[in-house]
Amino acid sequence: MGRYRTMANLDPRDAVYVAGLIDGEGTITLSREHRNENRRLVVSIASTERCLLQFVAECTGCGKITNKCRASERHTPSFAYRLTDRQALDLLRQVQPYLRSYKATRATLALEHYLQLTPRNGRYTVGVKQARQAFEAAFLATKKIGEPVIGCGSARTDADR
Repeated sequence: MGRYRTMANLDPRDAVYVAGLIDGEGTITLSREHRNENRRLVVSIASTERCLLQFVAECTGCGKITNKCRASERHTPSFAYRLTDRQALDLLRQVQPYLRSYKATRATLALEHYLQLTPRNGRYTVGVKQARQAFEAAFLATKKIGEPVIGCGSARTDADR
């Protein structure tokens, strides 16, 4: 069995840089690995510059860089850096103050609700399952900065921060 790698503490300058990469070329989402699984938190950054992604992987001490498929030989090779679950939460804790797009709202929602709505054993009570579905709907509905986030407590916009 593989060793769970913990997230390194980022230097504030590196945290700002990684936040910029996430805002510009990254994604904060909930995604399924397999059809019948629950969604898990994913933070990813795509780039044609592998060295940028290697820098992020070295700074964080975790995550994985993969090659993306090319639709045509004319396309530039591209890569993706990816973190999931608790490692993604650890990264978001460090970069959330520096995010400027709607991804800041998603990071805040994940930090506030993801752990309490994700039992480690995967067994959901009816109440937790309903709260989890409301959280997922609110999280995935957050697309543009300034849009209200419905559910998960009160309606909130980026202007409220």
